[in-house]
Amino acid sequence: MCTTCGCGPHDHHHHHDHNHGHTHTHDHHHDHHDHSHDHHQQKEKKNSRTIIAIEEDILAKNNRLAGFNRALFKEKGIFVLNLVSSPGSGKTTLLERTLRDLSGSFRCAVIEGDQQTDNDARRIAATGVPVKQINTGAGCHLDAHMVMHGTEAFDLDHLDLLLIENVGNLVCPAAFDLGEHHKVAVLSVTEGEDKPLKYPQMFHNSTVMLLNKIDLLPHLDFDVETCLEYARRVSPGITIFPVSAKTGQGMEEWYRWLREGGAR
Repeated sequence: MCTTCGCGPHDHHHHHDHNHGHTHTHDHHHDHHDHSHDHHQQKEKKNSRTIIAIEEDILAKNNRLAGFNRALFKEKGIFVLNLVSSPGSGKTTLLERTLRDLSGSFRCAVIEGDQQTDNDARRIAATGVPVKQINTGAGCHLDAHMVMHGTEAFDLDHLDLLLIENVGNLVCPAAFDLGEHHKVAVLSVTEGEDKPLKYPQMFHNSTVMLLNKIDLLPHLDFDVETCLEYARRVSPGITIFPVSAKTGQGMEEWYRWLREGGAR
């Protein structure tokens, strides 16, 4: 369960066990059951309303802080991208290649989000780019407050591009604005072409999709055109770049978009 947004499964255990070996000969037994059932339903409705209210309050607070981040990035002239995906999509490898290839074009920094370990941050640091690791513990996404403090690790007056690698998760990060210019969804061809339909909020909220690991297509049963159609169905204006972070195939188009600032 996400300890920040409460988006884990809400367990509603219904204990309506009956001994069917006896008969209900007294009407008051039925009345008692009806009252208990009504009370249980009322309690569930109250709990649901409470959960919704808490989540709305958390998102409202997050959005206020995201607004602060956005104003700061605008003041400093920093282009900010929030990279989102499931675990294993190749986000970090894609970042490594992007940073190495564009080191002469941008002054970059990276915020790395993971539940545990600094493995990815160490990989990014090896490119020579400043990086700040944020471990969320049980949390399944970064939020605007974490990013706000993460930026304190950098000299924002000497930064052109901030890349935020979010926690691997196609659900919770979709709802949390970090103050970024764009959410960039990374989808690996190994995940299946139906992911945009299964996780529509994530792809709807993303303005760019990087279809990664296309070098593996000859070895997979993956329909690229179907995947692109699904992505455009949930996000009609989405910009899509089929790429291979391993071989470099298609990466130049992605770099051109970055150089143009994604039209901000």
